[in-house]
Amino acid sequence: QVPLKPGRSLMDWIRLTKSGKDLTGLKGRLVEVTEDELSKHNKKEDCWICIRGFVYNVTPYMEYHPGGEDELMKAAGTDGTDLFDQVHRWVNYESMLKECLVGRMAVKPIGAPKELKAFAYINFLQQIPEDEIVVYLKTFVTLGVKYVLICPKKVYFFSLLYFLFYSYDWFQTDSSVTIVIYTKQKDMNAELVIVDCQDKRLRGEIIMDDHSYLVEVDLDHAVSEDVAVNISEKVGKVEIILNKKDNVHWKMLGQPWEGHDTFIKRTDRGLFYRKCKLVSKTEVTHDTKLFCLMLPKGTHLRVPTGQHVYLKQIIAGTEVVKPYTPVLPFLPLDFQEPPLHDGVHIYLMIKIYSHGLFTQALDHLQIGDCISVSNPEGNFKKSQVQTSEDLLLLAGGTGFTPMVKLLNFALTEVSCLRTVKLIFFNKTEDDILWRNQLEQLALKDERFEVQFILSQPSKDWVGKQGKISSSLLSEFVKRSRRNSKVLICICGPPPFTEQGVQYLKDLGYSQEEIHAFTA
Repeated sequence: QVPLKPGRSLMDWIRLTKSGKDLTGLKGRLVEVTEDELSKHNKKEDCWICIRGFVYNVTPYMEYHPGGEDELMKAAGTDGTDLFDQVHRWVNYESMLKECLVGRMAVKPIGAPKELKAFAYINFLQQIPEDEIVVYLKTFVTLGVKYVLICPKKVYFFSLLYFLFYSYDWFQTDSSVTIVIYTKQKDMNAELVIVDCQDKRLRGEIIMDDHSYLVEVDLDHAVSEDVAVNISEKVGKVEIILNKKDNVHWKMLGQPWEGHDTFIKRTDRGLFYRKCKLVSKTEVTHDTKLFCLMLPKGTHLRVPTGQHVYLKQIIAGTEVVKPYTPVLPFLPLDFQEPPLHDGVHIYLMIKIYSHGLFTQALDHLQIGDCISVSNPEGNFKKSQVQTSEDLLLLAGGTGFTPMVKLLNFALTEVSCLRTVKLIFFNKTEDDILWRNQLEQLALKDERFEVQFILSQPSKDWVGKQGKISSSLLSEFVKRSRRNSKVLICICGPPPFTEQGVQYLKDLGYSQEEIHAFTA
């Protein structure tokens, strides 16, 4: 993010979009845009960008963009969909830029049908040595081909892997309906299964790395709110058990949604939200609060360590979305499961900014109010910790939030770790989140050490002071042994994270040894 000029806040942009001013320069007309026409609008004073087939004149938005003008200019005059998805696909650009819509991209001539492309790929596969064929599994699966069993032996083997990995079935009794999803993932666990059943809509998603398999239907009949999810971890079987409201025989499971029975990249699915109820709101520091949200009864959702969710609110008629990393209700000093850490509640530690449109709206929520919460996102893998001997955590302010679950996981489940160190940067003593709990944790577990560093300390502060720098990191970021395997995790405001990663690289740490939490 970059500092914005006065009068260029999100609220100012919302006011401008509602002012009636012509932001496209086309006097309300929508036009069809060719690639050639799009490419002509590639300057700051005349900038068009295409996102998912729609073209927007982002010239008036330049000074309001939190990421700065240069980031928008990377996509000027081109299709910026991929760049948008990499940086912040969670932003609802349709709502934010609706008054900047120029029109649709002109339709290109239709290429060969997917079926023909699939068989061309099959012909290619036939030339591959049998021991190399599995390498192409991911590419092949994205074709969505389900009818290649008639092909020669090698391709038959290949397509069989696809069938074994993802399929579903269902059966019923007088009182229940059970959907069975077969994945053959031997490491299947509760964090990889997301189920939502609201009204008559059932949505079950199975996560596999950056892809997912989806079952999504409008059910044939009504079911009760309670949903049970059973997971057979060793064979990768997932059962979703629904209780019928009426003891009638179902002729079919239901009407499929567009994405039903597909295995595609998660980024191509878009985000799914459910309404969660605010249960409690407690003060952590003078400007930070712990929000406890309760999932709906028909939802099965576990947010993995190191991943975040998005909160969505409608503010002044505009949909606004922000990422937050769930925490625990407290640091479990006795290494027990917290009483409400039961898959029903999500805890978010959020700093309330005095001029922050989104956080002010959050702070004004009343107990019992609802807010939309997305599926988890993020690329952190627990295996990164499980193969390390030293875990070093660098946190700036509320960049502490992903470290909470990470600390708990590391100290309770990873026996190979020799040292776990948190280097926590804040402005003042009053800003330090959970200071007492962190100090108690350091006394409880000899592997854990915490170092507080303040940039604006009081005269009574006897600890370290300063901002993140190469000299400070060289003092505190060290391996416990000369060649020990280290993982360094860093999170904070974008400048903090970017500078920290560069300082670490300057100190000789490799990209593989550094994980930056970003959203």
